[in-house]
Amino acid sequence: MSEKIAVLGAGSWGSILASVLDENGHDVRLWSYNPKQVEELNTQHTNAHYIKDYTFSPSLVAYSDLASALDGVDAILFVVPTKAIRSVAGNVAAILKEKNLQPQLIHASKGIEQKTYKRLSQVLEEEIPESNRKGVTVLSGPSHAEDVARKDITLVTAASANPESAKFVQKLFMTPYFRVYTNSDVIGVEIGAALKNIIALGAGALHGLGYGDNAKAALMTRGLAEISRLGTSFGADPMTFIGLSGVGDIIVTATSSNSRNWRAGDELGRGEALDDVINHMGMVIEGLATTKAAYELSKERGVSMPITEAIYQVIYEGKDIRQAISDLMQREGRSEF
Repeated sequence: MSEKIAVLGAGSWGSILASVLDENGHDVRLWSYNPKQVEELNTQHTNAHYIKDYTFSPSLVAYSDLASALDGVDAILFVVPTKAIRSVAGNVAAILKEKNLQPQLIHASKGIEQKTYKRLSQVLEEEIPESNRKGVTVLSGPSHAEDVARKDITLVTAASANPESAKFVQKLFMTPYFRVYTNSDVIGVEIGAALKNIIALGAGALHGLGYGDNAKAALMTRGLAEISRLGTSFGADPMTFIGLSGVGDIIVTATSSNSRNWRAGDELGRGEALDDVINHMGMVIEGLATTKAAYELSKERGVSMPITEAIYQVIYEGKDIRQAISDLMQREGRSEF
C-alpha cells in the first residue's frame, strides 16, 4: 500500500532514504531549507554536494515550502541535524495542528540535544502534541548513504514503544537490499546511534596517527563498553548494544572513510586544526557535539567513560592526542568486566 511521506532533510542520508521510499512506490516529498538544492533535485535529479554520481528518480519531488511538503501526509521522517530537530519539529507541529493531521513520526538522525541531554524522540514528543502524531519510531543501524545508494546489503532497526508503529516503518522501507528489524528499546537504539560517533572520531584519529588494527579493535570494544554503561544507566536493554544499532553501527562508522566522523578524527590525528577540519567537511560532524553531551552526562550520572573523556579533552580542552592516548594506556589495571 502506497503511503504519503514527507522526508525532512535532504542531506546524504535523508535524500537516499527518500529514494528508497520512492522506489517502494510511496508518494515521497523531500523537504530542504535550501531552494537551490530543491531546484537541483527537481530539475537535474541530483544532490551533488552530498551524493556524488547518483541520479534520483523523477518521481521524487523536492519542496522548499514545509507546509506543502506536509500536506496530507501519513508519515514524517526527520533526517535533519540534531541541533535543528527541535526548531523543525516546532514548525511541523504548527502545520499539523492547522491541517488537523496525525501522522506517524520517524527519525533517522543520530545525536543528543545539547544542554537538555534529551534523546531525539523525546524532543519530537515534547514539540509535537499527541493529538497531532501517532507513534514515534527511530530508524537506525549500520548504514552509509553511499552504500545504500548502490544497493549494497544494509540492515537497520526500527525502534518504537508502539509495536505497530515499528512494524509500519519496517513495511515502508523493506527492499531486497534494505532489511529492517523491529525493536522496542528506543533508549538503547538512540544512545547507541548517537555515541558511536564519538568512537568513530577516536578511530579516525588513531588512523591519522598511524596506529594499527589492534589499537582500533581496542578502541571499538572498550568504546562499546562505555556506551553500554551509559545506556543501561538510563534503562536501556544491554542486548541492544550487541545489535545493529550498537556494535553494528560502531563497526561501520569507525572503520570507513565514508563516515564524516571518522574522516574528521583522521584529520585531527594528522595534525589539522579543529576549525579547519570543520570547514573542510562541509557537513555536520555530529560526534563533536555528542562528545560534549556524553561527557557531561557521564559526570552527572557517575558513569565511567574514560575514552569519551579523553576525546572531550582533545576537542574542547586542546589536549595533545598522543598524550591523551598515553594517559588512557597508563591508567590503573582493572578487571575487564
